[in-house]
Amino acid sequence: MMHIVPGVLVRHDSPRGAPTVPVVFDSPHSGRFYPEDFGAALPVVALRSAEDAFVDELFAAAPDHGAVLLAALFPRSYIDVNRAPDDIDPRLIEGEWPVALKPGPKSELGIGLIRRAIAPGLFIYDRKLSVVEVEKRIARYWRRYHAALKGALDRAHRAHGAVWHVDCHSMKSVANGMTPDAAGTRRPDIVLGDRDGTSCEPAFTRLVKETLERFGFQVAVNDPYKGAEIVRRSGDPARGRHSLQVEIRRDLFMNEAMHVRNEGFARVQAAMGDLAAAVCDYARTRSAAIE
Repeated sequence: MMHIVPGVLVRHDSPRGAPTVPVVFDSPHSGRFYPEDFGAALPVVALRSAEDAFVDELFAAAPDHGAVLLAALFPRSYIDVNRAPDDIDPRLIEGEWPVALKPGPKSELGIGLIRRAIAPGLFIYDRKLSVVEVEKRIARYWRRYHAALKGALDRAHRAHGAVWHVDCHSMKSVANGMTPDAAGTRRPDIVLGDRDGTSCEPAFTRLVKETLERFGFQVAVNDPYKGAEIVRRSGDPARGRHSLQVEIRRDLFMNEAMHVRNEGFARVQAAMGDLAAAVCDYARTRSAAIE
């Protein structure tokens, strides 16, 4: 079953009548429909390097195992739902923001709520953005995406007493000057982020890590990505809310320069389908013990 909020997101539920489990997957950066009011100085082909292209497709089998899969339709370069709504670089804004802004390290790197650049020295805008247009992006896209994700998590938690959430991303194969690791660093295959053990139970991180390692992937935890705004907001393990970020190295499944799937796509997609099955089995067992 599929529910669409036009231009904003699509939610895939398990097939009608199929048993559900308290598991939610979300892909917040795979959107590729560029709003007409973007007003970027760069062509879409340049902006696409910010996309987590095809990540929603990698996890497409999750609903078949009883999970919910949520995917953004708008691009991260327009507004990034994995940032706090006040993590805004004031240098981008024309006029005075109505409340105090709190730009953090991501904004300093040029990748805050509203991106300043696609790559070092490659700036998205040749203008400043008005307060009104940024507020519109937050209201239409950021708040609606987070409301949909929170709704899916809350429904699962109410029904089962706990919920397990996987926040799905991809990462450049090699770090650059806008990433937390040193430019030129070759990344591991997959990085899991649980915010140093604070966003989910350790057994959940361990399950995902060991499952992926059985598929032959090199898996790191919290290095260089610990998890950002989505898992911070969603994870509260003391209340049975477990949220884990997954970053997959892009060259495993796509040609980064051409933005097309490569010969490894089918293997990675199959592995993520098996991971979804393992996560759903884990949640089914854990939630049964709670109920």
